[in-house]
Amino acid sequence: MLLNVWASWCVACAEEHSLIIDLAKQKTLKIVGINYKDKSADALRWLEEKGDPYDFTLVDFDGELGMDLGVYGVPETFLIDPKGQVLYKHVGPLTLEVIENNLLSLTRPEQ
Repeated sequence: MLLNVWASWCVACAEEHSLIIDLAKQKTLKIVGINYKDKSADALRWLEEKGDPYDFTLVDFDGELGMDLGVYGVPETFLIDPKGQVLYKHVGPLTLEVIENNLLSLTRPEQ
């Protein structure tokens, strides 16, 4: 599972969003969003305008969930295995290189 912490007010989140959309189209990972310290109307409008790649989205109005996860800014992305263990954490906007070399490489079976 990919857990992506984002907000409509986050410029870097907008930068990485098309990559998350492309990743969602591959259907290789369940993608969960955490909308962080945002207004619901703004977040919903943002997803409607930019596309919604998330299988579901959690709302973290006050940042408490983010604090529990060790988030100190957005975007942050976690790769989590089926047992709930964090395999990889990326701080900042995702890039194609990070997705291919760090996220997807960890989801491929050992050769």
